[in-house]
Amino acid sequence: MNYGQFLNMVPEFYLVLILLAVFVVDFCMHKSEKKLDCLSAVTCALLVALTARIALLAEPAEAFGGLYVASAAVNVMKVILAFGTLIVVIMAHPWLKTCEHLAGEFYMLIISTLLGMYIMMSSGNFLLFFLGLETASVPLACLVAFDKWKKNSAEGAAKYILVATFSSGVMLYGISFIYAAAGTLYFGDVAAALAALMGGQVVETACGATAFQSPALAVMGLVFFFSGLGFKISLVPFHFWTADTYEGAPTPVTGYLSVISKGAAAITLCIILMKVFQPLIYYWEYLLYIVIVLSITVANLFAIRQSELKRFMAFSSISQAGYIMLAVVGNSQLGIASLTYYVLVYIVANMAVFTVINVVEQNNGGRTDMAAYNGFYQTNPKLSFLMTLALFSLAGIPPFAGMFSKFFVFMAAAEQGSAAAYFVVFVALVNTVISLYYYLLIVKAMYITKTDTPLPAFKSDANTKLAMAICTFGVALFGICSCIYEWIAAAS
Repeated sequence: MNYGQFLNMVPEFYLVLILLAVFVVDFCMHKSEKKLDCLSAVTCALLVALTARIALLAEPAEAFGGLYVASAAVNVMKVILAFGTLIVVIMAHPWLKTCEHLAGEFYMLIISTLLGMYIMMSSGNFLLFFLGLETASVPLACLVAFDKWKKNSAEGAAKYILVATFSSGVMLYGISFIYAAAGTLYFGDVAAALAALMGGQVVETACGATAFQSPALAVMGLVFFFSGLGFKISLVPFHFWTADTYEGAPTPVTGYLSVISKGAAAITLCIILMKVFQPLIYYWEYLLYIVIVLSITVANLFAIRQSELKRFMAFSSISQAGYIMLAVVGNSQLGIASLTYYVLVYIVANMAVFTVINVVEQNNGGRTDMAAYNGFYQTNPKLSFLMTLALFSLAGIPPFAGMFSKFFVFMAAAEQGSAAAYFVVFVALVNTVISLYYYLLIVKAMYITKTDTPLPAFKSDANTKLAMAICTFGVALFGICSCIYEWIAAAS
């Protein structure tokens, strides 16, 4: 084996170096009073360097005979996820002051999950894909349980790890069916074998195995694989863990789960469906239609009933996952570009909301219920205004970036041209109105609902201000700066 091929894995190599750097700083400053500030500064600086390195210099690469494949589209998504992780690290600073002695572990776990997501997105083989998925999932369970003094955190982590274990087992079961049908785990060879199976032919794969003539095993493998990854994206009906986990996890971790983890899983599922399971599109296309309609509709209806804001955002994220997967319906390059752009816009809008939730939680005795925001505009008008902008973007109201991201995913889905695709787009449009209603419930609480004891005025720390500035800039400008979408589309 030529171990020099590891150097082709540039983003992953840089993440390992960041992980080691954070470990060394944490070890050397173990008893320092400035440990948290130093760790935060080092992590942020290295993530900025990683984002710039991938955005400006990363090229499509392949290693180990196709085991690792980093396309231009995947590199763009890596830039976006590193950017989102940077926002999470910045906004987590106020919360980490309550558990400063564990700051190093928090940053190392965050970077480890990002490393797993990078490997998962760049996999060219189902085995490497699974290893990347588990590398991301196990540290995430630790992050959910990070606030170990709270019962809800332990409960949320237990539910997350149990569901993650079950979904991994289902996925492995599906991968075993795919291997039985195709005789290989390499994406390119599986696609060729499935094409031959659907044509009633027998194909000899690169490893010399012979595929069966019946596509039944492949279809079963597809269903189980889709179900397993559906748990990770929290699509309906695989979403039951989401609300409890989001409520129990620390708020920065909830934000990370809702955008970064979801974005990585969504782009991976999109690529695998389009490139590996393309011969089985007749089967997974209608399965996708059903899941999208259920995810958007059920999540919107349940969101209306929520009074706890983190549970509210959990159902919002399930609905947003449905919109993200809407881009896959078109089965085209436009779909990949639209999905990537939607994730970018979703990151800045959703993280703006979670940044406000986090700073309010820190200044209001840990309350995250919606009633805590009654009369919020009277005492904290700036934060109320910025949160309103983010909520309007999530709802898709013009001229904010969320409107443009929804437009592109609708256009990608409608490009498919079938009556079923048009119906799904219509349902998604109707649900946009429903989502606007429940997002306005928060706006109503902040601006209209009267209370004798509104949250006292407080000053946000520098990290919160920086995170809000980055998110607000993205919400306001990502939609009108066409160069952002053109950059994404060119890579797709």
